[in-house]
Amino acid sequence: MTISLAVIGVSHHTAPVEIRERMAFGSSEASRALLELREELGVEEAVLLSTCNRTEIYLSPVRPETDLSGVEALFRRKSGEGEAISPRHLFRKDGEAVVEHLFGVCAGLDSMVTGEAEIQGQVKEAYERSLALGVDPPMAGPVVNRLFQTALSVGGTIRAETPINEGAASVASVAVELARKIFGQLGGKRILVLGAGATAQLMVEALGREGVRGILVANRTYERAEALAERLDGDAVPIDRLEEALPQADIILSSTGAPHHLLTGARFRTAFPKGRRHPLLIIDIALPRDVDPRLGDENEVYLYNLDDLRKIVDEHVALRSEAIPEAERIIRGGMEEFRGWYASLQVVPVIRRMRRQAEAHRAAELERLFGRLDSLGSEERGRIEEFSRRLLNKLLHDPTVRLRKGMATREGADLVEAVRFLYGLEVPEENDEADGAAAGRSERSEWAEPEGEDHPGGSDAPARSARNPHHGAIE
Repeated sequence: MTISLAVIGVSHHTAPVEIRERMAFGSSEASRALLELREELGVEEAVLLSTCNRTEIYLSPVRPETDLSGVEALFRRKSGEGEAISPRHLFRKDGEAVVEHLFGVCAGLDSMVTGEAEIQGQVKEAYERSLALGVDPPMAGPVVNRLFQTALSVGGTIRAETPINEGAASVASVAVELARKIFGQLGGKRILVLGAGATAQLMVEALGREGVRGILVANRTYERAEALAERLDGDAVPIDRLEEALPQADIILSSTGAPHHLLTGARFRTAFPKGRRHPLLIIDIALPRDVDPRLGDENEVYLYNLDDLRKIVDEHVALRSEAIPEAERIIRGGMEEFRGWYASLQVVPVIRRMRRQAEAHRAAELERLFGRLDSLGSEERGRIEEFSRRLLNKLLHDPTVRLRKGMATREGADLVEAVRFLYGLEVPEENDEADGAAAGRSERSEWAEPEGEDHPGGSDAPARSARNPHHGAIE
């Protein structure tokens, strides 16, 4: 059984920050890109995940041989001018590798900082964006819907049951740690924070743990800057007066959602017309970057970006390494759950066809029998027909129940193929795919026993898991 999924994109494993920042999608851009995939390429199901470490598009249905050049073209258009996006920057995974990859992403195992806290919320936001598009059929259709629900559950379980969050929990925390390593104690330093979003808030929290007070916060929305600055007895700065705040800063920590540089060469020269005379540390963890990278060439300016944090990140990977085996075990369990659910989509049409074929044989044999026994009255005919129906149900009961149970295992696909071969069902019918998709949308399997007949499944039928697919998801 091949799971009809693919993911294609760039990540911190395949592309430097200069490439990733050009591939970053804002929320409205991501929605437009998803609609473009539907309208121009006929994509049925998709989720676009864009963070500081990755931009990935999850697609279904997709086979390993499916040409995704149209999706690659969307990436190239998004990247705009500059260094061309090359095949070495893009990665692609298919089938079960997609499931494993997303589960690892959601758990923080694929992040620059192992176990980072923000990624699960970002995955949930991307998934809900597809849910909210309001197209028909839904962009988050049955396969993608189940995939992301299970991924959020797996990520939440890993964070609840393993020490994956021990140590610095985010890139924001690592940025503050880098500042401390360079300057020593931060308590006496004047720190300017650019941005007031979730990552900036994490940086402020980390600064508070270091004993920092009196920070400056600059943000496009002044009220948000003011609220964040108050946490550490600081002051807000209107973003259009950034030049006035720059000379006061020893350290700048930047993480906004701006699509362009906020701290440009022109602004820097306005703030320091004679050049910087004392060390200025700038840590820019925004994507796209907030700070013109050429400022790193200025005298007394020490500029770091996301990729420069890797050495510190590597130290934290060692701290959390003991959690990885248990996290991988939980991921394998989630993969088995998803695999079993996906396989059930394949078995629904097979069982329906198996029963239809058996029912056609039963009806044909009854017609032949009644043709030879034309002396039978209607009551006798009714009893024989009822007997044949009950016999058919009993003969198909055990294979049906065992097939249903077997779908939750790795051998499920082999069982389906065996049934197809034994019953001569190798060639799919036109409505097989629709039957499977309908089962996915309804979140239950339909076994197509004729209404009103004995259904001998009873207690043998496996109970559906009561597991909440949103368990552990960030709300």
